[in-house]
Formats: sequence, C-alpha cells, structure tokens
Amino acid sequence: MQKIMIIEDDPLIREEMSLLLENEGYEVVSVTRFTQIPDQIRDCAPDLILLDLGLPGQDGLTLCARIRKSSALPIIIVTSRDSSADEFRGLSLGGDDYITKPYDVPVLLARIKAVLRRSSGLPEADMLAVNGLQLSLTRGTVSRNGRSIELTRNELKILAHLMTHAGEIVSRADLIDVLWENQIYIDDNTLSVNITRLRTKLADLGMPDCIRTRRGLGYQL
Repeated sequence: MQKIMIIEDDPLIREEMSLLLENEGYEVVSVTRFTQIPDQIRDCAPDLILLDLGLPGQDGLTLCARIRKSSALPIIIVTSRDSSADEFRGLSLGGDDYITKPYDVPVLLARIKAVLRRSSGLPEADMLAVNGLQLSLTRGTVSRNGRSIELTRNELKILAHLMTHAGEIVSRADLIDVLWENQIYIDDNTLSVNITRLRTKLADLGMPDCIRTRRGLGYQL
C-alpha cells in the first residue's frame, strides 16, 4: 500500500483529503505538529507528499526546497495561491506538480497517480487518444485518419503531457519540468522551438490549431 503524507494546516481540508485518499486505498499520514517536519518525513518514509504553502511558522516553498535538497521524494503542492509566479517557484524549487484550491477531486487523484507512477518507474499505457488524435508512446508516432508522423523525444513528451491534461492549461514551467526533469534549464527558446515543430507536424495531420497558446498562462490542447 502506498503511503501519502499530508502537510496541511487547515483541519477541515486535511480531513477531507485524508478520507478521500483512504477511500482510494492509500495509507495516509497527516502532519499536525508543524515543527521539525523534515524529521517527521524521514520517520514516516512516505511515497508522496501533498504540501500546502501557507503553513504556520514557515513558508511551504522553503520547506519544499529543504526536502528536495536531501530527497527525491515526490511532492505535489496543493495550495490556494494561484499566481503563475508561485507556481513557477514551486516547480523550480522541486515540486513535481502544482494544484490550486479548490481542487477538482478527479484531477487531484489523477495527478497523484501520475506522479507516483513516474517516481516508481512504471510504464505508462502505450496509447493516448484525444479528439481523433492518437499517440503511441512506444513507437513515438502521432496518428490521425490512418496517417502517422514520427516525433522526436521532446515532441513526444510535450504532446503526451498535453494529451494527458487535455482541456487544461499547461504552464511553460510544467512543460520544462516534464522535458528536463528538474535539471537546470538554460535556454527558454528551446521549448518554443519544440512547440513550433510539433504544431507543424500536427498541421500536416490536418490539426493546425490543435495546440492553443494561452497568453501569459501556457498551452492548451
């Protein structure tokens, strides 16, 4: 049974999340003493942390950075802070995902499963399909109406992430994290180049407007 630690100071939200996760078959440990949290994490040895940012006596971003310095433990930030700056900082400091409150329950559960799967190294399902577009993860091809086009590794990862989050706005920071897996990012133009090339290939399949730019926010499939 996978163990999830909840670091959330609001008792109502903490209890709601705990019951939700227990009903999904997870073992849940909730932090109620907001001192020496890194020691509590070490003693608990969870598989994933759900981290609020507005914690008593300390900022969750600082805690996220402290955890990441000594551990690769997956961290999903769940917070009411909805600014792109906070999201960028959270992901840059080591968060594996960023979800704003009030969260949508199916989205939260899907993100938890995705992060746990990535951290465990388990393979994803081979085929993704959205609006007639089919993506083969093992063959590295995107298809529509019987025609296929090969994708580069980065194009594959971008499209897979957008298809997994179809209908949602995906930030550039999120895509950078997917592509470079928390390594130091040097050239922001590289993401734009990959998006442009991917759009060209999708246009060849008859879907020129498949990936929308949401100015100041990111991209949306």
